[in-house]
Amino acid sequence: MDLSLIVVSWNTRELTRQCLKSIFSLPASLDREVFVVDNASTDGSSQMVRENFPEVNLLDNAQNAGFAAANNQAIGLSTGRYVLLLNSDTVVKPGALDRLVEFMDAHSQAGAAGARLLNPDGSLQYSCSPAPTLEHEVRRMFHLPGVRPDGYYEMKNWDSQTPIRVDVLLGACLLLRRHALEQVGLMDEGYFMYSEEVDLCHRIQVAGWQLYWVPQATVVHYGGQSTQQASEEMFLHLYESKLRYFRKHHGRTTVVIYKMILTGASLIRLLLFPLAWLERPPRREAHLALAENYQRLLVNLPGM
Repeated sequence: MDLSLIVVSWNTRELTRQCLKSIFSLPASLDREVFVVDNASTDGSSQMVRENFPEVNLLDNAQNAGFAAANNQAIGLSTGRYVLLLNSDTVVKPGALDRLVEFMDAHSQAGAAGARLLNPDGSLQYSCSPAPTLEHEVRRMFHLPGVRPDGYYEMKNWDSQTPIRVDVLLGACLLLRRHALEQVGLMDEGYFMYSEEVDLCHRIQVAGWQLYWVPQATVVHYGGQSTQQASEEMFLHLYESKLRYFRKHHGRTTVVIYKMILTGASLIRLLLFPLAWLERPPRREAHLALAENYQRLLVNLPGM
């Protein structure tokens, strides 16, 4: 088996349908298997997969196991030389899977590779980043020069025909070499959502493998379609996961310093949030909601 594709879904029935349709409409040039792990969706996602894509290996969870645990379920059953983690809100463009596998076959030192992700309007989506550090987080949180607010590389001038070695690849489309996975282990299920791919990319690099962004492979990513359904809870998960990453790989002192950074950045945002009332909708509502999230973060931060 060349390729095992794994799609984790949570209440994204129509997007999952679109994703699977894009996979099965491609020429079967690779010997492949497809898994869908449904995390207790309530919108009929499992039934849709069962009825419309009988060739899919469907794992129907009774509760939301989280992204890492759900992927691990399918990885444990898969047999491909390569494992592709693919978000349910993606559309795979023709040739993308072949280009990724061809690149990995030609570069034995590559432990993982990611596709060039596009927004639905065809514009470039930022999809890979430097490894997290305290300096990087300070620059990101306080909007200092040299780091994008979302933490990703500034990719707009990258050559669309040249693979580039990177530190972290977005889990929306992440091709993993099985031998590398067997060496470093599966995804850390202590991450419910966010940073699980950051952790995995870090462990792959520590083991001596390299990671590459492969722009010849193109995938459309709608982005955040599951997490938007519980945005307040996901905001806390984001920073819980970042703290878990720093605690696991950089120690307790780094965690204490990072909490101080988060506290300072949150307080500054809360001091400025009354200015949101001067804005017009919908920016006003968006900034007020963000202020509430930072308030929750301050309340929950000591116990994280």
